[in-house]
Amino acid sequence: MESQGNVLFRWRSYLPLIILIGGLAVYANTQFKIKAGIVDAMPFSFDLICLAIATFGLLIRIYTVGHTPKNTSGRNTAEGQVADEVNTTGIYSIVRHPLYVGNFFMWLGPAMYTADIWFTISFIMLYYVYYERIMYAEEQFLVGKFGDIYASWSKVTPAFIPSFKNWNTAQLGFSWKKIIKKEKNGLFAMFLVFFIFHASGEYIQGGTLSDKDFWLTGTMKFWTYGTVISGIIYFILKYIKKYTKVFDEEGR
Repeated sequence: MESQGNVLFRWRSYLPLIILIGGLAVYANTQFKIKAGIVDAMPFSFDLICLAIATFGLLIRIYTVGHTPKNTSGRNTAEGQVADEVNTTGIYSIVRHPLYVGNFFMWLGPAMYTADIWFTISFIMLYYVYYERIMYAEEQFLVGKFGDIYASWSKVTPAFIPSFKNWNTAQLGFSWKKIIKKEKNGLFAMFLVFFIFHASGEYIQGGTLSDKDFWLTGTMKFWTYGTVISGIIYFILKYIKKYTKVFDEEGR
């Protein structure tokens, strides 16, 4: 499991693409069934529920990353495992892998948006098998590097389902600068995924992509504005980060 986990760790950023492609195919099939009158269309409230679930996952990631020091809880895909210290306070006092908990909910939202119970169950099973190995490999690395410090903490802290009985306030304060540096793409990516799904559904139902009313009518208007606004924010922050040091913080 450790060797499998190390391989999957390096490729973990591509799991969302698998979910996106598979989910889009299932979502399209659902839309064809709606068009044929086989099933009923889901109300807009269902869209908002799925978005809320994904947003909940993003908020977990934001809270986690905002309280962590440099070289922990990172996106170090290319170089493999990196950790300068063990995070044991804040959200890490109630769960060992909060970022993966956040990821789960961020992708559970789009999986549910397909309105296919079997795809949603398949996603949950795939996520479990995939990240179980990644978490195992990470923990072997951390045990090897930090020894009893990590082992003692992991014995009383659950891996994935939080337990609040050992809550300990975060050692570091919350840093919006670090969030902007590390998580600025999250909101845009989330809206973009739902936008792609919904646009494909509207097209299947008979919409015309060249018609501006396709993008700015009904529920499509919500996803269009959300994607455009979050995209503009993302590219502005990306530009500021690239050409200035306004978001730099020592030790963060």
